[in-house]
Amino acid sequence: MRPPKGAPGPEDRRSREDRSGSDLERFVDKGLPFSVKATYGTNAPCVEIRHGKSFILCDAGTGLRDYDARLKAQPDQNIPNDFHILISHLHWDHIQGFPFFSPLYSHGNRVTVYGCHESTQAHFSMQHSQPFFPVCFNDICADLRFITLQPDHTHEIAGFRVTPKEQSHPGKSYGYRVERDGKTVAYSTDSEHVCEGKWDATDPFVTFLKDADLVIFDAQYFHRDACTIKQNWGHSSSEIGVALAEEARVKHLCLYHLDSALTDEDLDGLLDETNRFASQRPWAGALKISMAWDGMVLEV
Repeated sequence: MRPPKGAPGPEDRRSREDRSGSDLERFVDKGLPFSVKATYGTNAPCVEIRHGKSFILCDAGTGLRDYDARLKAQPDQNIPNDFHILISHLHWDHIQGFPFFSPLYSHGNRVTVYGCHESTQAHFSMQHSQPFFPVCFNDICADLRFITLQPDHTHEIAGFRVTPKEQSHPGKSYGYRVERDGKTVAYSTDSEHVCEGKWDATDPFVTFLKDADLVIFDAQYFHRDACTIKQNWGHSSSEIGVALAEEARVKHLCLYHLDSALTDEDLDGLLDETNRFASQRPWAGALKISMAWDGMVLEV
């Protein structure tokens, strides 16, 4: 039986359905707030910086477990056996994923932990002991090493040039400037800056961020809180991140280490507020701003 004249045939219907699906995907991707179509997540810090098959990890919070799960989903021949982890500081949210990192428990793997605190190995060992965790360091099968880095000196790690920078945070934290093949990523979390700071090109922190393609920046507090009731708590705000990025001529600012007490809607509002603030500054047209979420991938 033929369809009535003018009625859509199977190919026409399929084409219309494809267009409808594309339109729907486009609407979800471009037309809905992030808090409606997805969630930012609540993992503690862990960031991978990758160049081809070479990579390093920044911090070992609960995000390390998600990273581990993605590794296991790959074909066996693609799973690496040599891991390099930069630790910003030893607060629990930055190391608590480490005991659950499965490569530690397989022979033939090597895990190297880098940090600027002399006590890094001792504190990792304490976390791997009773009554905190049932598996002790002696039970780890991988070749586990700890290397202490010197701040403001450049170190060669896994093919990257890595320069640590001391930051203002209780117990001290360290940011990392990571460079390779003309690209620069600065990882700067758990760092507080003077709220009314007037930065210029000679400021050591501006130099640390200078001309970075991507800066992953601590934006835990709203600016009004960072400068009042939460001053001296060791964290920063998105507005300060914008001001520093402007002075350092950063290309992309990613807001990170977000307050887990905030809802997804709150974080949408924070991003909007930050973009409004940036739009009033001279460098606004050249600065891209994004909000970190679990599993986010950025290219530089």
